[in-house]
Amino acid sequence: MAHIVVLGAGLGGAIMAYELRDQVRPEDKITVVTKDAKYHFVPSNPWVAVGWRDRKDTSVDLAPTMKKKGIEFIPVAAEKLVPEENRLVLVDGQSISYDYIVIATGPDLAFDEIEGFGPDGYTQSICHIDHAETARVAFEKFCENPGPIIVGAVQGASCYGPAYEFLFILNTALRKLKLRDQVPMTFITSEPYIGHLGLDGVGDTKGLLESEMRDKDIKWMTSSRVKKVEDGKMIIEEINDDGTVKSEKEMPFGYAMMLPAFRGIKAVSGIEGLANPRGFTIVDKHQRNPKYPNVFAVGVCVAIPPMGPTPVPCGVPKTGFMIESMVTATAHNLGNLVKGKEPDQVGTWNAVCLADFGDGGIAFVAQPQMPPRNVNWSSSGKWVHMAKVGFEKYFIHKMRKGTSEPYYEKAAMKMLGIDKLKEVKKG
Repeated sequence: MAHIVVLGAGLGGAIMAYELRDQVRPEDKITVVTKDAKYHFVPSNPWVAVGWRDRKDTSVDLAPTMKKKGIEFIPVAAEKLVPEENRLVLVDGQSISYDYIVIATGPDLAFDEIEGFGPDGYTQSICHIDHAETARVAFEKFCENPGPIIVGAVQGASCYGPAYEFLFILNTALRKLKLRDQVPMTFITSEPYIGHLGLDGVGDTKGLLESEMRDKDIKWMTSSRVKKVEDGKMIIEEINDDGTVKSEKEMPFGYAMMLPAFRGIKAVSGIEGLANPRGFTIVDKHQRNPKYPNVFAVGVCVAIPPMGPTPVPCGVPKTGFMIESMVTATAHNLGNLVKGKEPDQVGTWNAVCLADFGDGGIAFVAQPQMPPRNVNWSSSGKWVHMAKVGFEKYFIHKMRKGTSEPYYEKAAMKMLGIDKLKEVKKG
């Protein structure tokens, strides 16, 4: 019998546990360790922040489903991973030994890297359901006394799509409230151009997003670095291509939501050979750590180098389908290992994204996510909003059922030519 621990139960971790159950032997034990007993569908957080969804609409109690699947579920945060001893220490003093571990923790949110930044400072966040609920209260208060709004992503951020989503969702919400004419809106980002997304663009994301902003009277600032945030004021440095400061501006706001930079969580950071300087887990093409071969990682916690140099640091996003690709490869590779075989599956890291704008949106497909690509496509329209709503309902249902990839999802993706795994060449 092998004992496999999955650390984290967000999008990557929960699906990881379900797929492992299908790939490993019946006698193998799977344990999920997570700080949150409930799964929250993070892509719905922009809707929560404007009152279009409540917590109950986007949450799943994982314990009953895990039990039904024969998976041990421990809702306790991790204190420290000790890979030399194949042991995970939890904050309550428990020590869990494992044969294999999959790190699927998601990120630590680096609000502390900028003075006055984050929910404990003067800006809002939609990275967690708690933050989204706080942002909702702040938005309702803002609507009583409207003023300028700033939305965007700071230096080192690696998740830009939700910032664009929230910008346009706010625009739609304000129009519905007949307040849009009282609210100047500015998008401030570390990206070198609008629609870069940490991916050097996908298809015509630059043209599509710039056009949407012009149509909706939204200003923007690119290659921007947030110096500090004060009550109702953000100090921004605009950066030249050579890295020098072009100008410094004080931007007033009545409401601001800026996405932070990510880093690895403390429990897995600072371990030589396991984590990079930002605490992200180093993996090979099989999602396996080179130094500790019984350690795998999937999702936002995986170390991926940036696309290339930019005036202000931009990280690479890990989109939902890309994470699912990592999960499927890891499940198959661990299935091989417990059966005495070697890992042979490689994720495609294809990216499929639906960015909702409240009444429309932009979709893109990048195969693979990192260029050069076989497919590099983007499109916009009202259909994206409906597709995002449908996907939300479908994915939450899938989490409640404990199903990773129903046959009809697999068939649909196959029909579209979007695969999770690269073809394995047999010798």
